[in-house]
This record gives sequence, structure tokens and C-alpha cells, in this order.
Amino acid sequence: MTTLASMRYRAFFLLLLTLLGTSAQASIPSGMLSGDNPSLAPMLHKTLPAVVNVVVTGKAQQQPNNPLFNDPFFRQFFNAPQQQRPQMQHPTATGSGVIVNSDKGYIVTNYHVVRDAEKIEVRLKDNRQFKAKVVGTDPATDLAVIRIKADKLTHLKLADSDKLQVGDFVVAVGNPFGLRQTVTSGIVSGLGRHIGNPQGGQGNRYQNFIQTDASINPGNSGGALLNLHGQLVGINSEILSQTGGNIGIGFAIPSNLVQTVYHQLVKYGKVKRGMLGVVGQNLTPELAKAFGLKVEQGVVIAQVMPDSPAAKAGIQQRDVITAVNGKGIDNFSDLQNAIGLRSPGDKVTISLLRDGDKKQIQATLAKASEMTGAGNSSTGGSLNKNLAGAQFAPLTDDNPLSGEVEGVVVEDVQRGSPAAQAGLRPGDVITSVNRQHINSVSQLHKLAGPDTKQLLLHIRRGQGALFLLIQ
Repeated sequence: MTTLASMRYRAFFLLLLTLLGTSAQASIPSGMLSGDNPSLAPMLHKTLPAVVNVVVTGKAQQQPNNPLFNDPFFRQFFNAPQQQRPQMQHPTATGSGVIVNSDKGYIVTNYHVVRDAEKIEVRLKDNRQFKAKVVGTDPATDLAVIRIKADKLTHLKLADSDKLQVGDFVVAVGNPFGLRQTVTSGIVSGLGRHIGNPQGGQGNRYQNFIQTDASINPGNSGGALLNLHGQLVGINSEILSQTGGNIGIGFAIPSNLVQTVYHQLVKYGKVKRGMLGVVGQNLTPELAKAFGLKVEQGVVIAQVMPDSPAAKAGIQQRDVITAVNGKGIDNFSDLQNAIGLRSPGDKVTISLLRDGDKKQIQATLAKASEMTGAGNSSTGGSLNKNLAGAQFAPLTDDNPLSGEVEGVVVEDVQRGSPAAQAGLRPGDVITSVNRQHINSVSQLHKLAGPDTKQLLLHIRRGQGALFLLIQ
């Protein structure tokens, strides 16, 4: 006999079909409305094996073992932390991942899940466990690719996240609080969200989040956000919460962005980003009035870097960028995503306003290190051996600290390298070397040369700052 609860559930789906129109029934996956108990189970039966649990073991970061850190004057003057004793290995993160290539064992997860990993274990739905290796990471989007060697794997197909609409039903799958696979459901609450500096502290700069009210909690990071067809529309990444628990505001990285980063990480181990070479600000109604413009959305160019793609293309100060490759630019975050998610050498068409006149300009993106004053971005023989394994680049317009500080960005750090052991992380901004301010890679090479016996680096990391003493 049909229960009252199942009758209500079925009535809800029938009402939904009525509201959406007669063509909506064809878009509901087969089996979801069959029988007396409409269910997501048929879809989940096929997709759950592709969502895995990720357990990371690492070591807590330690300060260099140097007697200066025991000097009270040194600690007070430089605000240096107390020296810490070495700590034993311990689990530092439990998260989730999504198999996106079953033949090669590639799994997409969040960068902040594997950031401090020394050992990674992946547990499948059938309870098989495998050691995983990091293929590549991208702190700027909070994405990473890891790999396991296993057979009989299931992977998820990636949907076109640009087709998502507010109100679409979605399902979140992950490993909250270590409970193993857990499924929650909800809708797309918003699109194109930018949330500033994320709670996880990874400082991802390229944000275009899907907002959902599907319950996402600690441990869901790196898990799947699915549409009702069982396709991946996003990788769960962040929650907005004062307590650390779910309050109905979660964020996922769109599948189209995931796909772009995934292919680069598999191919190069990192993301090679194109740079335009401008410093800009959001066009406000006040600025639009001052410039005599009728539009109120776009990016005002405040500075063009010398010898940059923007300079070569003819972009000028006070130009207002309104679109890139035909896609509207409402604010600086839009411009940052439109440029920073493309590769060096890519050509872009930039629509802009100059003194009220519409113009289209072609620009070929470059590497940050190819711009004037960038110097050598690699750690060749002209840098201190303790910085080996790190790559450096100028502080450009797409960095959250641009306009706030001057310095050099740590673009990448190889795992296990001297630079990593010294405590450098991707995304760090070095503002001074041995108490001398720097604003270019060439200055870093000059002050941190191979003959320098000791390096005292002042670093901005996210919203915080610290000193690193390297010998």
C-alpha cells in the first residue's frame, strides 16, 4: 500500500513537471519517477563508485632550527613565532575526490586537501584502498589531480556548467566528518560567485563559484556536485559558515573550469597562465559619470605594464574593458578569470571604450616572466641554493595583494625541494630580503644570490605575514 510520505513525494515531482512544462519529463533520468517511490537511487547507483574518500597524512610545518629564534629580542623585533619541536606524522586532512579518467586512474580533488600531504590514501566505495601520487596542483583555483593504479574504476562525465541555471536541482556527494560516502540534495542558489579570501586559506584567485544549498560540510571538499543525470557540474570546495558546519551556503568549482585546469595539470603538472599586464579597478557609477560614459559595468585600466601584451596591443590608461572574446566583463574578477584561465600564447579579442568610443583590440597573452623587469622566473644558478625548486614571478594585476604591497610572487614550489623544506608555498609574496624591500625578480636575484649565507625573508601569505630565516 502506498504510504502518505511517498504520495507526497510523488506529488511534488508531478507538480514540478507541471510547472516546468510537458517537455520536462523527458529531462528527468529514467527510473526516477518509476514505481510508488520516486528516487535518486538509480542515478546514484551508477555514479557513487566514482566519488572517493581521500585521507592525507603529513607533518605540521616547522620553523627552521636556528638559534636566532631563541633570542627574545629577535622574536620581539620580527614578531617571529616560538621555535617548535619536531612533530610526528599525523593525519592532517580527510576529504573527497572524483574519478574523471577510469583508464588512467586520474582523480580531481581540492588543492587544500592535499596541500601538506606526505602520504595520500584513496578509499573506493567497494572498500578497496590505494596509495595515490600527486600529478599536479593549482593553488590559484584550489584544484589538484592525484592518481591511483587500479582496475575496474568508474568515472564521471563532465557536464557543461555554463548551461546551469539558478533553480536547477543538484546532488552533493562526499565524505563529511569522515562518515564515508554521504549524499545530500538541493538546488543551484547562485552562479558566478566571488567570495574573497576563502576560509580554507588557500587563497584561490580565480573564482566563479556555483552556490548551492545542498548540504556541504568539512570532508566534502573535493567531492562531486552532480546534476540529475549523474554528470559532474562542480567540485565542492567551500562553505560559508560562522561555526564550520553547514548553514545552507556552499560553493563548488564549475566543471568547465575544472576541465581546463585538469588538462593542464595532467600535461604539465601545473597551470601555465597567460598575462595581459594591466592594473585595473571596477567601473563605478561615479567613475562612469566622471568619464562621461553611459555604461556602468566594466574595468577601468589604471596602469599598463611596460612591454606587456596590453602595451603591445595598444591598451591605454583610462580605457574601460567591457568584454573579452565577446563575453561581458562586469568587474575585475571577471577580467581576472577571462585572462588568467588562458595560456601564454593565446590570442584574445578585447572590447573596450576609449573616450566613449567602442574599440576592439587583439592581444596575445604572455608569461609574467616575459614582461619588462621580470627577470628570470626560474631558480637557476643565480639564486641561493636554498631557494632551489621554486619559481618566481612579478606581482601582477591579478594578484589579490596587487596595489597593497610590492614584492615577488612564489609561483610554484616543487614538492620535497630545498625551497619547500625552507617553508615557501605557492602564492607567497616575498616583500623583503634581509630587510631590503624588493619589487622585481631581478632584485630577488641580486639580494638572494648564491653567495648569500643567510636569508631573512618577509612574506605575505593570504591575509597574514611571517618571516622565514633560511641558512
